[in-house]
Amino acid sequence: MSTFAAVMTGRGMGAIATIQLTGDAAEAVLKRLFRETGDKPLESSVGQILLGHVLDGDEAVDQVTVGCESPGVFAIHCHGNPLIVERVMGLLQRNGAELLTAEEMLAKILAAQPSLNAVAVETRLALATVKTIAGAEILVHQIESGLSARIRRWQRQLGEVPLSQVRAEAEQILRDSEPARLIISGCTIALVGPPNTGKSTLLNVLAGREKSIVTNVRGTTRDWVSAEIHIPPLAVTLVDTAGLDPCFATGEIDQVAQQKSVAMIDRSDLVLLVLDLSQAADQLDKPLLDKLLNKKAIVVLNKADLPERFDCACLPSHLGQPVRISAKQRSGIDDLIDVIHQAWGLAGFSVHAAVAFTDRQRTLMKQLTEASSRRHADGLMSSLLHGPMA
Repeated sequence: MSTFAAVMTGRGMGAIATIQLTGDAAEAVLKRLFRETGDKPLESSVGQILLGHVLDGDEAVDQVTVGCESPGVFAIHCHGNPLIVERVMGLLQRNGAELLTAEEMLAKILAAQPSLNAVAVETRLALATVKTIAGAEILVHQIESGLSARIRRWQRQLGEVPLSQVRAEAEQILRDSEPARLIISGCTIALVGPPNTGKSTLLNVLAGREKSIVTNVRGTTRDWVSAEIHIPPLAVTLVDTAGLDPCFATGEIDQVAQQKSVAMIDRSDLVLLVLDLSQAADQLDKPLLDKLLNKKAIVVLNKADLPERFDCACLPSHLGQPVRISAKQRSGIDDLIDVIHQAWGLAGFSVHAAVAFTDRQRTLMKQLTEASSRRHADGLMSSLLHGPMA
């Protein structure tokens, strides 16, 4: 019997690593190493995703998800620490798996499954850069369930269901695809606002360690300071920017720092506008508010432990309801995280949703929402499953 294992993600430190295990003894090898949560015996079926631990004897090496992609083909998603990956691969080798490179493994998979559809191939490519375990779950679900299954069902029922129903379902897939994108690829949150409102303190609290220098001196932060954090199910790059205050930026260094802060707004997925609740509303900068007009943003009123002077009525309606916190006292942080989830539509999102996770898929799905005939829709479905990926 032949069984093969390969690390399909890039070398070095990463959030998630994907190990492909395939062969006629793959399931037997997996049963010796994997224990599903709840101590249930391994019973794999195509499209199923299991959560549990890889074991070295009685010792848990890492929490992982295991996806059964097809008979005898499994994807193990573990944390990306190279020491963990090396240990899991060593366990697989000691239990009978031959170790391959990612290129050698992909060649074997494609040779064994010449009819592999485009969504399945794109999934394997996306797994190389996925940021979280939840993102890996979303991707693996699309191979035989999720997106692939939805398209096949549409094709079978196209002559029976109204085209308007297919278009409506495609629109829902596009809506679900945005939170899925953030979970799969990670996201960037920029902390912006006037100087001395507590942006650096908030970054340190969310990061769980001191990344930014915190003082009472205005303009302490002159350049970006970033931290990689986890706000389940998201991997987040949190960026602390220089305080935005045109009156304060009198020198060349300050002006360049503020230009960089404005540029970071454009590059971020979400902006936290951090204001000082203990100060008057004159800290609001109209150019900054205009910059946020078409940007996903949350107003964070910091320093709630001090007497309140800020008039919330001065906030533009497009920024929504502010969140009151005290970064210094670490209060209100859970409320802020809840609002972040709401802003990205994560509250009701399921990792088992059908989603489009590549630009090609999203473009074709958008065209499907506008399909004018069943014939047109059928062509788009065929392109989704079997069309060129470049």
